[in-house]
Amino acid sequence: MVNYLLKKSYRLKDLKEIEFNDLWGDHGVFTTMWIFDRPSKILFFKEHINNLIKSSKTYSVFKKTLKKDILNILKENLNSKIKYNHLLRIALNKKTLSISLRKRIKPKLNFDLKLVKLKRQKPEFKNLKYKKILEHLSKIDNSRSDIGLCLNNKIFETGTSNLLFIKDNKFFSPTDKFYRGITYKFFKSKIKKIYKKDILVNSLKEFDEILLIGSGKGVTSVQTINEIKWKRKSLKFYNILSQHYKSAVTKCVKYK
Repeated sequence: MVNYLLKKSYRLKDLKEIEFNDLWGDHGVFTTMWIFDRPSKILFFKEHINNLIKSSKTYSVFKKTLKKDILNILKENLNSKIKYNHLLRIALNKKTLSISLRKRIKPKLNFDLKLVKLKRQKPEFKNLKYKKILEHLSKIDNSRSDIGLCLNNKIFETGTSNLLFIKDNKFFSPTDKFYRGITYKFFKSKIKKIYKKDILVNSLKEFDEILLIGSGKGVTSVQTINEIKWKRKSLKFYNILSQHYKSAVTKCVKYK
């Protein structure tokens, strides 16, 4: 059961507060950001909002004042006395804009990836069709595990994050059919090259490291995939990417 610090919904056309609706399963889009510190900072805020606006146009739920509306809602709801370490989710469909805050859970180093035969609908977009994924996530300890979404012997992403695979000091990611998140794009700018290839489940044993990257997980090293008896062989690139991530956190300023 998720404990929320805040959850509110607003009528999109006039921002009148209405009964909370998380909008999961609806036709619409969302973004999840890490909000931290006091006064509050939001990592990669500009990039998240710009991407949300772009996605809202694709799904025909766009409103010209969307960014301004979001800033006003945050100003109204965020408390300057609270030191945050939470995940801020903003979701919208044609009629409703919803926000929520839940505690950000730090992943542990003994992290297991569970393989599940499942793929998101229109995975190139951060859409709200997540109910089947949420059913799986509700059954696991998210500090110790995530689900790897697989279909036709290929793995694409997890229930919460992008995946990077490392072997022979090279980074690999799936060719397509996954959402390239804001954290993924940040690391793409830091890594010399990410090779695109179909990542086959039966080839996972070839990789030395498997990393989850995203707003909720930051940089997380997978220790095991028990279904195929995979164990990590190194923490080399986990440590390198963690330093890049910490640098971005240190440089982060108040959102605007």
